[in-house]
Amino acid sequence: MTSAAATAVHPQAVRLRVPWLAAGIAAVLVALVIGVMIGPVGIPAGSVIRELLSHVPFLGVRSHLSAQNAAIITELRLPRVVLALLVGAMLSMAGASYQGVFRNPLADPYLLGAAAGAGLTVTLVIVLRSTVPEGDQLVPIAAFVGALGAVTFSYVIGRSTGGRSIVTLVLAGVAITSFLTAIQAYLLQQNSDTLREVYTWILGRLTTATWSDVLLVLPYFAVSTVVLMFHRRVLDVFAVGEQEASTLGIPVARTRLVIVIAASLATAAAVAVSGLIGFVGIIVPHAVRLVAGASYRVILPLSILFGGAFLVFADLAGRTVISPSELPIGVITAFLGAPFFIIVLRTSLRGAR
Repeated sequence: MTSAAATAVHPQAVRLRVPWLAAGIAAVLVALVIGVMIGPVGIPAGSVIRELLSHVPFLGVRSHLSAQNAAIITELRLPRVVLALLVGAMLSMAGASYQGVFRNPLADPYLLGAAAGAGLTVTLVIVLRSTVPEGDQLVPIAAFVGALGAVTFSYVIGRSTGGRSIVTLVLAGVAITSFLTAIQAYLLQQNSDTLREVYTWILGRLTTATWSDVLLVLPYFAVSTVVLMFHRRVLDVFAVGEQEASTLGIPVARTRLVIVIAASLATAAAVAVSGLIGFVGIIVPHAVRLVAGASYRVILPLSILFGGAFLVFADLAGRTVISPSELPIGVITAFLGAPFFIIVLRTSLRGAR
């Protein structure tokens, strides 16, 4: 057994250090307070903290805000910030998991066609809205079904070709993405009046976030987090190689399937409520890897925390850069993520030589 594999087997060899965990929790709390206090109506940080603590049972903290400002916090800003925390956490966690299971630093939550599947089904709902009752309410459901369905097709096609390698699965995802994107482009060309609305969704948005969206995402966040955190040690073994994993008695194909399904479930849920927000699954896990270590016992929990905080600040930038208008959050993450992707690509190619 190699030293790397031995390290992956023994949990005491790599631990999540308390300072990093504290930094991640602090980042979430700071993002929560700043995300709620900044807006067209400025609210002091102290008042925001008191308002938030007033909703925590048994603390006995009373808010001194007016009913109007309290409603701005609890009904408008807080659900948006909480949803950004959840979506950022899920995309970052999914990105880290894909990178581990595929042993590819460029792997992204949309690798297996999740974005293309969601984009196609949402386009269908918007195009058919006049003939579909309550079409607006179907958009999140359509996005979820499309994202998860595309990943399922990619996996089935990848396996049906007889190939068992990761490369085969990724190539199947690329093929599915191209096919679904072509269908979407055809629908948009035939229904040009829906272009603006579809592209607004594609660019990502948290503008209409409600507590219903938070409740919709929460179960999927909980399930995918538990499953992926349970497999974080296995991802360390996968980083060494599939042969090593088999030698250690890990059922490689089944375990890979479970991880891919859990990561895709998180991606699909995020896409369903926020649209397509790219690069989060690349930026955050790589930043964590650079500063905190390469073990997935460290990368996964910190990606959840820092990923949520990152998306809150990205959404805050979108709200304030061209205020009173808003930039789609997908534009902000792409602006930051594209140069980061190029850096990661160059580093990966240099390391492969």
